[in-house]
Amino acid sequence: MLQLNLPAYDFRVKKMSDKLVIFDSQRKKYVALNPEEWVRQHFIRFLIEEKGYPAARLAIEKQLEMNGMKKRCDAILYNEWAAPLLIIELKAPHIPISQATFDQVAVYNAKLKVDFFMISNGLEHYCCKVNVENSRYDYFNEIPTYNQLLETVERI
Repeated sequence: MLQLNLPAYDFRVKKMSDKLVIFDSQRKKYVALNPEEWVRQHFIRFLIEEKGYPAARLAIEKQLEMNGMKKRCDAILYNEWAAPLLIIELKAPHIPISQATFDQVAVYNAKLKVDFFMISNGLEHYCCKVNVENSRYDYFNEIPTYNQLLETVERI
């Protein structure tokens, strides 16, 4: 798999039915190993191990129903009261982060009404606060630690 702009981690990868699978420690099962999953496994582990995000508050591939249609968020971080706080959207490395990616997250946010987005393709990473008053996103210089994110929430 491609080298990402994230720390290297050891993963349990094996072949099942002629396909590679990777163990997802959040979902506690093996899942198909494709380029987006490679990014997801690295990015989630990065958030937990390097940035201090609580694993128990991260939901992976959370299904949402919107206008009778089923959508899937790559990950959602919940606060201590189990309310959504952050939407995480992940793409395969060969997919550039574009306005369409932010629009996709904005659609999810119509339902979830979170304060923050994180978007990554494993090479580029973005974190922003949703600025509802000015209809824009305020970007962080880098992916914040969990405590930095909470400090930002407290200033809202």
